[in-house]
Amino acid sequence: MIELLVTLAIVLILSAVAIPLVQSGMTQYKLRSAVASVTGAIQSTRYRAISSGYAFRLVMDSTNLTYQVQSDPNRTATFANVGGAVPLSSSSTKATLNADTTLQFRPSGLVSATTGSMTMIMTLGNKTETITVSNYGNINVTP
Repeated sequence: MIELLVTLAIVLILSAVAIPLVQSGMTQYKLRSAVASVTGAIQSTRYRAISSGYAFRLVMDSTNLTYQVQSDPNRTATFANVGGAVPLSSSSTKATLNADTTLQFRPSGLVSATTGSMTMIMTLGNKTETITVSNYGNINVTP
């Protein structure tokens, strides 16, 4: 009986140590997944502008935690939605974005922020990642 109690105590202690580590790892995984979604959307929207020969925009909504791709095929500075709004993260626990941001992509490959800035901060729990986009579309992610 004593051996069973000792074994049970060891299992409980190991579980108490492992659960916070697993939760922290899951938070980091969910945040990196959301960051990958945003950086992928930035890259693909830039490539669409280059390949199509007209401007595109990526509108990121920090309230609804979505992004929307828009295009200006008539070159009239009037952008129309391409498809529907896409969630920043597919997880039930959502990473937050620090501010609404609109990035405009020109056919030459240049990127500019028409709303917000070229630096976005995504947060989930106590983890934070900073996404910085250069004027030429280079993306740098720092923890």
